[in-house]
Amino acid sequence: MGNGALEGAVIAVAGAGGPAGRAALLRLAEAGAVVVGSDNDPERLASAVDAARYAHGGATVTGESVDLLDLESTRDWAARTEKEFGRVDGLVHLVGGWRGSETFTKTSLDDWDFLELLLVRTVQHTTLAFHEALQRSDRGRYVLISAAGATKPTAGNAAYAAGKAAAEAWTLAMADYFRKAGGEQGPTSAAAILVVKALVHDAMRADRPNAKFAGFTDVKDLAEAIVDVWDEPAAEVNGKRLWLTEKP
Repeated sequence: MGNGALEGAVIAVAGAGGPAGRAALLRLAEAGAVVVGSDNDPERLASAVDAARYAHGGATVTGESVDLLDLESTRDWAARTEKEFGRVDGLVHLVGGWRGSETFTKTSLDDWDFLELLLVRTVQHTTLAFHEALQRSDRGRYVLISAAGATKPTAGNAAYAAGKAAAEAWTLAMADYFRKAGGEQGPTSAAAILVVKALVHDAMRADRPNAKFAGFTDVKDLAEAIVDVWDEPAAEVNGKRLWLTEKP
């Protein structure tokens, strides 16, 4: 997609302050979207917003701290966004986190408690808060970033894989809502899942210059894939797992 392909679209990005969020803000702004970011780290978010604004002069990129673990706060964010900009055409879910263990036997359920909030609860809240606005859009998209481990969990990754699998199932339920709302004409909005093995960015490569990061997806490539979700008809991406790495 070239510059301006998302001209006029209003897209919210949850978890906008991290490396993937930063790349997404830059690419969405380049594509012409109005971008509304949130993150639980105000300084990191402000830096990402400023970078996107600087790179694409004239782009509307805003950010605010939102407690995505609170459903009402998330709903307020969705309502404010639609009221201010008149529409919401997308929610990109980039809230992440990881904990693992050496073996299955050593798995700590404290890790599950931690990951369930980040990987599952935030998806529940953003989908419930934004689904009506996305359905009102003529090009609404909900984009979840998931991991190949949800399809083929490893012994030491039980909590993480289970959290990602739950988030995928919840997102696919939202896709069924869009499918049913579209009726015989098919969905006008979509919920899609982008699947990676893991993500890599420039700072990681600088820290580990000899690492190969085999199968990893660069955050810039992820950002491109996010924008591409709007380039496909809703029916083509709704309820689909779109693989950015080899299937396990």
